[in-house]
Amino acid sequence: MPLLALPFPALDPVIVELGPFAIRWYALAYIAGIVLGWLYARAVIKSRSAWGGPAPLTAADFDDFVLWVTLGVILGGRTGYVLFYNLPHFIAHPIEIPQLWKGGMSFHGGFIGCVVAVVLFARSRGIPVLSLGDLTCAVGPIGLFLGRIANFINGELWGRPSDVPWAMVFPGGGPLPRHPSQLYEAGLEGLVLFAALAILIRAGALRRPGLIIGAFALGYGVARCIAELFREPDVQLGFLWGGLTMGMLLSIPMILAGLALICVALRRRPAPAA
Repeated sequence: MPLLALPFPALDPVIVELGPFAIRWYALAYIAGIVLGWLYARAVIKSRSAWGGPAPLTAADFDDFVLWVTLGVILGGRTGYVLFYNLPHFIAHPIEIPQLWKGGMSFHGGFIGCVVAVVLFARSRGIPVLSLGDLTCAVGPIGLFLGRIANFINGELWGRPSDVPWAMVFPGGGPLPRHPSQLYEAGLEGLVLFAALAILIRAGALRRPGLIIGAFALGYGVARCIAELFREPDVQLGFLWGGLTMGMLLSIPMILAGLALICVALRRRPAPAA
């Protein structure tokens, strides 16, 4: 282990307190992710070149969809955490299930909730499900990046002990320096995945419905599996089958589904450019 480790920039997870109310970095990350994702989605909708003509939905449609997908992410994320990561605890303490302010969200559960929101909203408006899903996945890395930065600020979901020069001693993580795995995830799931999807969109991927969904699922699954090699497993779960973590086990189906969607989308004839 290194004699010296980078100091953890201990920041108060609460930005400001107003009487009984508190604004936390994690909540701010969610809000900022929603707002920035909404703005980016509106810009993509207005780009005729990206769709090969008029987009199959309007900016007003997406404005209405924001509430649906927000509820899907929150409800799905919490349900996923309860079922995948700490079910025995919540069976014994069911009153804690709605206590979101205590932490505990699952990306994979949030993704499932997002899928449900996309399907229900698209059918209610007569919008192509895959096209709305493509647009939603295109903005997803924005929220992932901000969420992982909030994880880092909160000093949670730290990495495994390491002797790399940038290792940090996290509050609550014991005396050993650890990988800042939250930043690895912010880079892979956020910056790299966003850039990859943006390049695909510029190359005409939205003209093949389902291609961006597949690329997102594949890219996120691979990024998460890589990050899990450096991230400390959840203490209540540890390593599971074959030495894999829960994050890996949940990401493998995403990789397979992403590959299948990409293959199907590439076989479709792309929409003609306007």
